[in-house]
Amino acid sequence: MAIEHRADGGQAGAGEAGGETPVEPVAPLPPAPLVIPQGVQLVLLAVGLLALWVAARAAREVVLIFVVGSLIALILNPFVDRLHRLGLPRGVAIPLTYLSLLLAVAAIGVLLAQPISNQVNSFQHSVPELAREANRRLDDLQTFLSQHGLHVKLRKQGQTALQTLKDKIVKGSSSLLSFTTSLLTSVANAAISLVLIFVISVYLLVYARQIGALVRRLLPPGDGTRLDDYPTRVQHAVSSYVRGQLAFSLVMGTTAGVALWIFGVLGIFPDGRTYAFAFGTFLGVMELIPFVGPILGAIPPVVVALFQDPLSAVWVVLLFVALQQLEGHVVAPQIFRVALRINPILVILALLFGDAIYGLVGALVALPIAAVLRETILYLRRHVVLEPWHVRRDGG
Repeated sequence: MAIEHRADGGQAGAGEAGGETPVEPVAPLPPAPLVIPQGVQLVLLAVGLLALWVAARAAREVVLIFVVGSLIALILNPFVDRLHRLGLPRGVAIPLTYLSLLLAVAAIGVLLAQPISNQVNSFQHSVPELAREANRRLDDLQTFLSQHGLHVKLRKQGQTALQTLKDKIVKGSSSLLSFTTSLLTSVANAAISLVLIFVISVYLLVYARQIGALVRRLLPPGDGTRLDDYPTRVQHAVSSYVRGQLAFSLVMGTTAGVALWIFGVLGIFPDGRTYAFAFGTFLGVMELIPFVGPILGAIPPVVVALFQDPLSAVWVVLLFVALQQLEGHVVAPQIFRVALRINPILVILALLFGDAIYGLVGALVALPIAAVLRETILYLRRHVVLEPWHVRRDGG
């Protein structure tokens, strides 16, 4: 008989009274997982990407609002983190950051409003005199043509056109009545979009740390430093773009204002000295708009110069052509080479794609998105290695 020692020092037989030894139930084996072949995986991936694209196209406005809100959150998150490191809870740091941003914008507006308002008022008072001067020049041209046998009626038509243009400049507000309903509708839609963008950006800032942790879990791990941390790299890329764009607008606006002031001092464009600040500020703001911004920024000084003297207008046009060359070949490459670190051809393609998909707003957000995509590709290239395709060498 088999004997075993009990824990109390006694002995018990295998078949002593008390029944048989209980047998632990055996857990059932888990079912075998479903194996999806590689071909099916590729098909499902293609279908999933296509479905995602269709959904994004169907909800274009929603996607754009979310993208803009995400970019704003990426821009403001460093300030929120800095306040949080100083001891403020994120729930306090977020509204404080927005309040500081609004106060900064308001302060800049107050500093710029008075000189720009003075120059705009001066221009409005000068419009009648500019129109009279233009009419006198048309009269001289009419006389010159008549003396040389060219009987072209310019005087009446020109005076009528100039008078119409003067009335539209001085009393342009009356023309707004014809499209008030459309304007109010656009403003209401823009206000709703701004509110949604604000709400999305706030929620993204509130859950920024959880989102960053989720992204780190989904992507291959880095080496533990900030230079190899994907969320940090993306945030730095967007912040660098914003700094570069603001520096670019400041440089171009200041350059245009100084150049117009010099034209005024030299007598080439006399009103350039008077309105240099307003024209330079307007051009700097327009530089934020891709493609058409530089052209829009050049229109006011060219129009004012055209009222004074067609030759002055020619010189102003040549000035802005030179500024465009300076912008395209010197300023933009130097600033955005550091800010974006993206090939200029890719920058142009990003702007074209953004404009084709979402219009002007799409072009505005195209470059920061391109900066994010660049950081994503660089990170994945560093931490992801594709398994090479094995080539059979047995002749089969």
